[in-house]
Amino acid sequence: MFIGAAVSSGVVVLVGAVFLASTVEMVEALTIVLAVGRTRGWRSAFEGTGAALVVLAALVAAFGPALVQIPISVLRLLVGSVLLIFGMQWLRKAILRASGLKAKHDEDLIYQETVAELRLAGTTPGRDRVAFVMAFKGVFLEGLEVVITVLTLGTSAHRLGLAAITAVSAVVVVGVVGVIVAKQLSRVPENAMKMSVGVLLISYGTFWVGEGLKVKWPGNDGALLVFVLLYGLVAWLLVLSSRPKSSLVGVA
Repeated sequence: MFIGAAVSSGVVVLVGAVFLASTVEMVEALTIVLAVGRTRGWRSAFEGTGAALVVLAALVAAFGPALVQIPISVLRLLVGSVLLIFGMQWLRKAILRASGLKAKHDEDLIYQETVAELRLAGTTPGRDRVAFVMAFKGVFLEGLEVVITVLTLGTSAHRLGLAAITAVSAVVVVGVVGVIVAKQLSRVPENAMKMSVGVLLISYGTFWVGEGLKVKWPGNDGALLVFVLLYGLVAWLLVLSSRPKSSLVGVA
């Protein structure tokens, strides 16, 4: 029973990190695709999106098996370091935004800026290369972080298939919701999700770096939940301590 609980803890953290990271990135990609489709036409928008998804899937298929061939201790040390770097980047930005020191991600503003850029580009004869490239670039760049997350988490935990399925599920969910509401998802609690992703990535990074250095964590994979709670508490304290004094006085 204990082993099953430990394994499930690792799976929960893996699925949570991949799903949230994929959702956040695809919400941002959706904004660009919608702007392209409404401004320049849906055909080029869908073609660019499809091409980007194919390339991203090819990257997972190409590099996933190669990473598995690396000795497990070296792989976990390497992957853990990458996750720590990515996680700290996600968490730093989320903390700054939550504390009011950095403007929050505004999907409505990004949509308006993208539409303005597309209109300035003018029309092109034949296929709309501008629209195709804009959609491709938006989906590919946002999806690249998803691929890195899938490869690092999936291969180090020997659950690449689960990580890939989770990422695809997030893409499908965001796509379906986007089709239903027919607009950019500006009301998604994006910063809270990014903070959660940062906490999860740092937790997994700490765990795998320790595993690569032959550290025996108490409770095995169950230690991941302890890391999540610990880093979550640290992030919350950093948000409170980083807020300008004027805002704290106003809240009091």
